Amino acid sequence: MKTRIIVLAAVAFVAFSCGNRGTNGPAGPGGFNPMAPVTPSVEVIKASSKDVAQESTYASAVEAFATNNIMPQSGGRIRKINVEVGDYVTKGQVLAEMDRLQLEQQELQIQNDEIEYKRLKALYEEGGLSQSDFETAELGYKVRKNNYENLLENTILRSPITGFVTARNFDQGDMFSLSAPLFTVQQVVPVKLLVGISESEYTKVKKGQTVSIKADALPGRSFTGKVERLYPTIDAATHTFKAEVHVANADRLLRPGMYARVTMNYGSNHNIVVPDMCIVKQEGTGQKFVYLLKSDNTVSFVPVTLGRHFGTEYEVTEGLSEGDVVVYKGQSALRDGVQVVVLNK
Repeated sequence: MKTRIIVLAAVAFVAFSCGNRGTNGPAGPGGFNPMAPVTPSVEVIKASSKDVAQESTYASAVEAFATNNIMPQSGGRIRKINVEVGDYVTKGQVLAEMDRLQLEQQELQIQNDEIEYKRLKALYEEGGLSQSDFETAELGYKVRKNNYENLLENTILRSPITGFVTARNFDQGDMFSLSAPLFTVQQVVPVKLLVGISESEYTKVKKGQTVSIKADALPGRSFTGKVERLYPTIDAATHTFKAEVHVANADRLLRPGMYARVTMNYGSNHNIVVPDMCIVKQEGTGQKFVYLLKSDNTVSFVPVTLGRHFGTEYEVTEGLSEGDVVVYKGQSALRDGVQVVVLNK
């Protein structure tokens, strides 16, 4: 029994060895050799040059051009509320009125003071009053008049700007306290955006430069703005500086808080351009390269430096020349120096 098992194992080993010699040896029937190397097939394209717009897009948020918190200088009962959140108000429009009792008392007093002031002035001009007495009376009248005007301003609350009412924190009849403003009004014609720009672009951004703005909340719409102010310092943590962009916003579509993208154009460069499918990224290094086709149908591994990515193309600033033939399909089977079959040559 043991002898029979040994004989069977020996036969199996011989059969296996013969089978292996068959696959490593010459091609079998029909000329097919499963271990013969396969030449990779690729498609190629010629590198060309053209003008490439040098643009950068930055995320930002729309801000009100001006924000005013409106409130009286002291507490008191709110007599009347004239506007609500969302109302568009104009400069000087009455928003609310506080209790008028003290104002009305001051108004009667100032009317009497004005009559007395005019009488003393006429008396002084006729020589019936000394200059020092007249100047003392005049000073007292002006002080009381300023106090009245200040009280008037804090009793009848007007909007100092034109814009939207974005907050109302008290109701009619409430006792106003200084805990929060009565109203907040934001000016939206124009609006502004504070854009954080990379320090590498510091010398390219100029005051008065025109920019393009798009807001996610307004698909299909584009707005034009202008750089009105450049902040003089660079943030050491983010390596960015601020540019203040103003947008006319005459139709009032842009609203404070909207997420926006600001595109700045720095002119154009004439450089090599290839489809983004040509670019191969080396894992773990961040290195970008392409496979360049040589005259003997071998490919060469060539590192490249990339510029802008726009649409389906890359700008190549270093590594390629115009007319170079670059592989754009079939790179996964390639290595430096390998022979290839070009399908679209």
